[in-house]
Amino acid sequence: MFGPFKATSSLSGGLLWKIPWRLSAPQKARQRRRLRMVDSVIATVDKALANKGFSAKALERWKEEMPTEQEMLPRDKYTMFDKKEKRYRKGVHSESF
Repeated sequence: MFGPFKATSSLSGGLLWKIPWRLSAPQKARQRRRLRMVDSVIATVDKALANKGFSAKALERWKEEMPTEQEMLPRDKYTMFDKKEKRYRKGVHSESF
């Protein structure tokens, strides 16, 4: 640029702030742990409602439609749908939602 100030690599959108397209092993482990925590919350709520003799329609629908972490394909564990992406999938670790 002109003048006393010149653009640095971080200001010009260089490779410094790019997010890799692949999750690392620790990132995958954290994602699996988050999915298992969701499964445990669903199981806990279902058990508590069953002990009280109640049931929730939304909870029953969730259990029918949503797979548990062990049943999910890796594609579904580590990516999510995005209509703006080239192949309609983006990593779960992407910052832009």
